[in-house]
Amino acid sequence: MPRLVIAFAAFVLLVAGSPAAGQQTGQIAIPYTLFTLPNGLTVILHEDHRIPMVSVNVWYHVGSGREKPGRTGFAHLFEHLMFEGSGHVAEGDFDNFLEAAGGNNNGSTNVDRTNYWIDVPSNALELALFLESDRMGYLLDVVTPALVDGQRDVVKNERRQGVENAPYGQARIRLGELLYPKDHPYHWPTIGYMEDLTAASHEDVTEFFRTYYAPANASLVIAGDIDTVRTRAIVERWFSDVPKRPAPEPVAAPPAVLAGVTRETLEDRVQLPRLYLAWLTPASFAPADADLSLVSQVLAGGKNSRLYKRLVYDLQVAQSVVAFQSSETLGSTFHIVVTAKPAPGAAPKTPQAMLDEVKVIVDEEIEKLRREPAAARELERALNQVEAAFFDSMERVGGFGGKADLLNAYYTQTGNPDFFNEDLARYRARSVTDLQQAVRRWLPPDRRVELVVVPLRE
Repeated sequence: MPRLVIAFAAFVLLVAGSPAAGQQTGQIAIPYTLFTLPNGLTVILHEDHRIPMVSVNVWYHVGSGREKPGRTGFAHLFEHLMFEGSGHVAEGDFDNFLEAAGGNNNGSTNVDRTNYWIDVPSNALELALFLESDRMGYLLDVVTPALVDGQRDVVKNERRQGVENAPYGQARIRLGELLYPKDHPYHWPTIGYMEDLTAASHEDVTEFFRTYYAPANASLVIAGDIDTVRTRAIVERWFSDVPKRPAPEPVAAPPAVLAGVTRETLEDRVQLPRLYLAWLTPASFAPADADLSLVSQVLAGGKNSRLYKRLVYDLQVAQSVVAFQSSETLGSTFHIVVTAKPAPGAAPKTPQAMLDEVKVIVDEEIEKLRREPAAARELERALNQVEAAFFDSMERVGGFGGKADLLNAYYTQTGNPDFFNEDLARYRARSVTDLQQAVRRWLPPDRRVELVVVPLRE
């Protein structure tokens, strides 16, 4: 794997012995320094001197799963508010300062966390830490009812564009509602419901910030061309005055169980019908989580995968097919999504008949994996795809999914920022029998959600 050598140019790579062909014995070690400020903020530092840049990556351990029914969309709304200025940074200057220094920044929200990252040349590190600390400590100094109203309108418009007016947009929302009970934190969408966004008050927003944007509920990773001793001093200078507040209690989730097959049909302004199949599966890093990620590659990971080859290439009854294990903290879901199309030269079929045809084929391929393990070459190909994505992320220090983001993710999910080797090892340890058992246990034909989207009848 030649990319491995490039990826680890600035890492510690320990290789024991001379492995036989096909074996992987490399041990990945990413050195880091971890400390906690008196206000509760966890800080992780990692030196990578390949290029003169640094990434400042903050995770607030709050996502839409921390919201309450009737007050959804707050975590995502806060992602927007965090870019609108703070106590010592005027509106618009957050981006202006970073652009002038040659930096860039962004953020994202999901069910479990909200993250923010700033990538800058290493000589602008102190600027990035000043900006990040100011919005952590002094955001509420500028959050007025008018600002909340303005950003609420932005989020509502984003929902219109990404859900109401996007092809198949309602299906993503409906899947979560069908998979999880109403009182489960994953039932509602991260972007929130329109009526909840409309009802959100300035007081609701400030309470959410005080509860969940506490230093003790955050972790800060600084990775790149840094000096650890100097960087620690800068962190202490800018973040020590952020007020200490207690960390929130862990979120409790009721059981999520599918007792049978839940079927639903949506009409949408689309040209091609689409089939969604979804199952409840083990949480991130739980047993079988890695197995199901590999199963998704066997089924739909590339043009040689089972479903792609049969549906898209051979029979030509599908425009596209994807499968994935969506790994989350409180429980995961496994998805297969097929966009059907008329087969060339075949007699016209109704949209539902097209979907029935592709569902039969999907079920046949899953049943094959239940009856007989995947071929060794299929597992090898799936593992190669996982490893390629893994090392691609590690080559990048900053941005979403880069090394700084991974250090934060591993710390949040496992307590160990340097979980790189253990994470990759859980995939490499899988066998074709493990994958077969995971399919039998977690992808039953009689306990799943079957959602179809068909063209709107005018």
